[in-house]
Amino acid sequence: MKHPEEHAAKSTSLLELDVLAIYAEADAEVRQAGPVCLSSGKCCRFKEYDHTLFISSIEAAVLLKHAPAYEKPTDSGFCPFQKENLCTAREPRPLGCRIYFCDQGYQGKMLELSEKFTRKLKDLADEKQLPWHYAPLHHFLDHPENA
Repeated sequence: MKHPEEHAAKSTSLLELDVLAIYAEADAEVRQAGPVCLSSGKCCRFKEYDHTLFISSIEAAVLLKHAPAYEKPTDSGFCPFQKENLCTAREPRPLGCRIYFCDQGYQGKMLELSEKFTRKLKDLADEKQLPWHYAPLHHFLDHPENA
């Protein structure tokens, strides 16, 4: 069954603008660090790469509102938004997708950026008095009411 278009309205809330601003800042710092993608989306095939993508509930809300429809229940072994090695949810993709690279020379910087921007997202949730849930991507995909 296709994911319902309950998020069809694409207007952007102030919270979304704040999340997207944090993403833009993270993207700029990642660009400046200059990691190289060596695997062309292999990291999106979670089981194959032995990887679990964790996201926050505020990231999930942005992703679910703006990403394309997907099959439910999801298979936790891969990202449902990866099609032919391309991300179909590029703009609303979560922080982990923006920061994670398998480039060995970037690993220390990656951890630093992950902690820095996860903290910014947590601070935003606190500022807006929103609950903070941090869980695997598929938790929110299969249970969008938790976003």
